[in-house]
Amino acid sequence: MAITVGVTGTTDMTDVEAVVRGDAALLEDDLAEFLDALTAPARTAAVSVYDTALRRALYEPVADALGSKVGQQALPPTPGAPGGRAPLRPSMVYWAYRNYRGFSGESETASDLAVIRRTAVAVRILLKAAVALDDIQDGSEIRYGEPALHSTHGTPLALNTGAWLIMSALRHAADPAVVDSLVRSVGSGFTGQAVDMSSRTALTRAELLAAPRAARVGFWEATAALKTGTLFWMPLDAAVAGLRVVEDDRLALDGAMRQLGLASQLFNDLTDFVPEFGGANTHEDFDGLGNRVFLELLDDLPAGSPREDFKPYVLGHPRLERTLLALAEEAVALKRAAKGAVHGVCRSERSAAYFDVTIERKGHLIDRLLAAVRQRSGV
Repeated sequence: MAITVGVTGTTDMTDVEAVVRGDAALLEDDLAEFLDALTAPARTAAVSVYDTALRRALYEPVADALGSKVGQQALPPTPGAPGGRAPLRPSMVYWAYRNYRGFSGESETASDLAVIRRTAVAVRILLKAAVALDDIQDGSEIRYGEPALHSTHGTPLALNTGAWLIMSALRHAADPAVVDSLVRSVGSGFTGQAVDMSSRTALTRAELLAAPRAARVGFWEATAALKTGTLFWMPLDAAVAGLRVVEDDRLALDGAMRQLGLASQLFNDLTDFVPEFGGANTHEDFDGLGNRVFLELLDDLPAGSPREDFKPYVLGHPRLERTLLALAEEAVALKRAAKGAVHGVCRSERSAAYFDVTIERKGHLIDRLLAAVRQRSGV
């Protein structure tokens, strides 16, 4: 099987996927080792009230947080392949390693791989911490079909677990350059969350409604770049920091991940209006002004139009379908531009194919969303 990539030709997809699976399996093994080391004292010490309380209040919530789904489609199990008995979730940390240090038998170094292995685990831990805290902030009881951490362990323990995971991730990363990158990512994520939550307050809502359309869209883009873009930017920036990648490539990757973040947030916003993707939650995410569709439809809001109950106004708006189509097309264009930028720094066709396998686990849904919107719009 061969796949065409945005470099110079085709490459053997079977070979690339084997490397992706091997790297993903290594990450899962390292994560299991992290959890095993965490709970080791409880298994070796004499059982006491303290030991039991510690297991219940820390070890079990941490295990639940790290074991939860990440929301992106995993590589399905494949008999005989690395990690073949369980779904695997590739990491962009390992893509950076393969791009800048080569594939098996090329220019791998033990020291670089050690840094990458610790970085990949740290990134996974931070992403899980973000999920735990975000669910509390959003009041979400369910995450990807599973009970949110605060639903099963209570908000106080979930908050403590999220904070503990952040601290543990930074300590586990170890490499100073990686830690510095991760600290900046954590700061960006919290900043984006703060602004996103402010959009639910009466004061910020009023200010956004009074602002011109360009300002509202700018508010959305700045927030999405910090809140969602950081989730894409963090793994790559931490990896290239650990590998001491040249600044030009690092900047190119930063820009590409910002585009992917905007594309992903557009996808999330638009699924509120498309039953094939929103499911039972379609038309439910109207509690704030973060939804990009509002920022498009509320331009020149006619006098007497509702300012609190937006659902009937938006769903009955004559430009709704046209706006959905334009934004779905924008999401696809952003994703393609991001992939093109990354392919521009890929050092081999195998590396480009590795990136495509990794990013298209969710990226293909952006394309499917556009197809669904076109179909219902009759385009």
